[in-house]
Amino acid sequence: MSKKLNRKSKIAFVSSQDPEARAARSRLKATYGSVAAKNADVIVALGGDGLMLECMHRFMNSGVPIFGMNKGTVGFLMNDGNEDADLRERLKAAVQIKLHPLTMKARTTGGRARNARAFNEVSLLRQERQAAKIRVTVDGVVRIEELICDGILLATPAGTTAYNLSAHGPILPVDAGILALTPISAFRPRRWRGALLPHEAIVRFDILEKDKRPVSAVADNTEVRDVTSIEVWEDRQQSVRILFDPEHNLEDRILNEQFMP
Repeated sequence: MSKKLNRKSKIAFVSSQDPEARAARSRLKATYGSVAAKNADVIVALGGDGLMLECMHRFMNSGVPIFGMNKGTVGFLMNDGNEDADLRERLKAAVQIKLHPLTMKARTTGGRARNARAFNEVSLLRQERQAAKIRVTVDGVVRIEELICDGILLATPAGTTAYNLSAHGPILPVDAGILALTPISAFRPRRWRGALLPHEAIVRFDILEKDKRPVSAVADNTEVRDVTSIEVWEDRQQSVRILFDPEHNLEDRILNEQFMP
């Protein structure tokens, strides 16, 4: 059970390198005080979604919740950056969301194994001019023998409004318990638009003609080039807690995205 935040909760402020975010960090530290992240009850991240993802990876499994304040250009995972409202009251009233990452296990043409985690998506992308050829297996069953495409991705519910949405994938409620498997510019099978998978599914991608049609795999900010096979699954043993203002929580934002013109 997570500890309820109160007006005496210790805050650690982190920011991106953006001048506006760094200036906000200085102002907020002067107003509310600050402790090192290892001693904090809550971490306040000042920046955009890139910083938020960085903090989610950095503080995963720490048990310390993260409250983002938007000081960047993209802020789907962030709260309003308004500094006039009482921050301690906002933290006390905040709604908590628990997110689990995907784990990616990749092998390269050189025989190396690389593991990485992703809170948004794991994506496979062609590295050169020719389309990729990929075999797709779910829980040991080959579902697509040969997918010819620019790439394919597996997204968490929280990540379905990011790259997945740009690739015309579905938007999923954060507590849906399913993952979105979405092709990127698929040429064959021509009518395949993706699939919804249970969150416990294990998805394997095998790269066909890997020397002629090289593919890279990306888990959030980690890229592995020249991959030969990739396994991806949701790791329920790993988690991070993020906080939202009640009037703009993540479930509402995801729901609203489905009605955007």
